[in-house]
Amino acid sequence: MNIPQTSFPRIVIVGGGFAGLAAARALENQELQVVLIDKHNYHTFQPLLYQVATGGLEPDSIAFPLRKRFNDVENFYFRLAEVTKVNSEENLLETTIGSLEYDELIIATGSTTNFFGNKSIEKYAMEMKSVPQALNIRSLVLENFEEALLETNLEKRLALMNFVIVGGGPTGVELAGALAEMKKGILPKDYPDLDIRQMKINLIQSSGELLKGMSNGASQKAEDFLIKLGVDVWKNLRVLNYDGETVTTNGEDHFKTATVIWAAGVKGDTIDGLTTECTVERANRFKVDRFSKVEGYENIYAVGDVACMKTEKYEYGHPMMAQPAIQQGRLMGKNLVAKYTGKKQKSFEYNDKGSMATIGRNKAVVDLPKWKFQGVFAWFVWMFVHLFSLIGFRNKVIVFMNWVYNYIRFDRETRLIIRPYKKKNKFSFASDE
Repeated sequence: MNIPQTSFPRIVIVGGGFAGLAAARALENQELQVVLIDKHNYHTFQPLLYQVATGGLEPDSIAFPLRKRFNDVENFYFRLAEVTKVNSEENLLETTIGSLEYDELIIATGSTTNFFGNKSIEKYAMEMKSVPQALNIRSLVLENFEEALLETNLEKRLALMNFVIVGGGPTGVELAGALAEMKKGILPKDYPDLDIRQMKINLIQSSGELLKGMSNGASQKAEDFLIKLGVDVWKNLRVLNYDGETVTTNGEDHFKTATVIWAAGVKGDTIDGLTTECTVERANRFKVDRFSKVEGYENIYAVGDVACMKTEKYEYGHPMMAQPAIQQGRLMGKNLVAKYTGKKQKSFEYNDKGSMATIGRNKAVVDLPKWKFQGVFAWFVWMFVHLFSLIGFRNKVIVFMNWVYNYIRFDRETRLIIRPYKKKNKFSFASDE
């Protein structure tokens, strides 16, 4: 990997997401050698991926080069690679570009989509955990309408214009709202010779409430907003299978659709080589103590979505969201500095700053520790928080200008098929024969 040997302890961080980036920033300008490894050379602001998927933003406005963030930091090295295995006995990390010794290893690989073992859904459904996946969804949505324009078979045309989103968490709710706004103000202008009224947006939630984990008021208000936008909300309905044509459920309702977007769950993106005893079966996360140390290891840590830190309040670990990841990563870095400077380390205590979700133009729900509100003010709060959280002045300016333009013109200029998405499923309805 061409990393120089020095007298400084080597801290290796795997993953440049919220947790890994926070840990690296906390280790800046210390007498330590920090090596950050990621399979992408950029950090992704995942909360805005749905806007890339629906043509509201370009991907470069929510991504930031990892090297640029640490340009002026001494003893920092970045390598573009995918980690394949941890050899804990030799303190060795194996990657696609070679092996690297470490003194301390921080695993911050985040999460990946959880299909709960259903191979058919995994094969045919769309997921949205990365920029390339968001671009795939954007291309597929637009390609569906281009194909529907040419389709003479009514059943197939309706399936092309029928969208099923599985999962009523923030991702599913925000994506459904964005698609509904496209249906209302954008698609009728782009496709005047297509009856956009036939477009269906279905949001399926297995439990009896949306935005589980938020307040009842936020959940109900989000549902009201979606219904007002024309989204069909299905609660207490569980998806059993999707074969590329038909979504089957545990009820009587089935959906003929060309597009299923899976937002029903995530699991830890673990690394091979560590014992299976240190992995929690629920959501596939590493068991860690209050100092983020992986169970059974003295110099291997896990932070963010891939870590399961059980506490009295969080018996299944902290929520797999940005704030716990940032706070764990930041404290992890500070604790390693304390370790090598002879100071006392601190145990992790999550500071819940609240949660929020936007459903569309002037529509959002916000739950803060002391007050909760919905509507226009919540929407402005949501925008300010997300804008402030973006990395890089350029990204903040571009996103702000895009939002202002989209709001004034009620438009989404980036509805471009940059790279066509090759569908895995081909329709074979009986009526085609």
